Amino acid sequence: MTEFLRTRVTAVGPDVPDLLEGGVLILFAEGAPPELAEVSVLHAVEGEPTSDAPTPGVSIRVGSVSARLTGIGDLAWAKVRDIGHVVINFNGAAAPERPGELAASEVDGAALAAALQPGAEIVIGD
Repeated sequence: MTEFLRTRVTAVGPDVPDLLEGGVLILFAEGAPPELAEVSVLHAVEGEPTSDAPTPGVSIRVGSVSARLTGIGDLAWAKVRDIGHVVINFNGAAAPERPGELAASEVDGAALAAALQPGAEIVIGD
């Protein structure tokens, strides 16, 4: 079993629910500029993300909501490791729209919004 990332939600920006309706979750490490924090879920990484990126099929859990990664952008994992930032599209796409994004299987946006509370755990890995 490989755990690629374990992090905890520290704050949820006021515009996050609107983005979740479209299946988009933006993670940013604590300390993000205020204009980015408004649209982001701020988090604190526990330990270090792995040097190797996850592959399609790996699970992603946000609180009690689970999905599977379906696509990994070329730059996405480097951004996670370097600055704690990534956009996750829960759209089931085999290839992310942008190189800095992760794509994941579809989830219920309302359930995802309910799961994103300060203290909730986000885990990528099986």
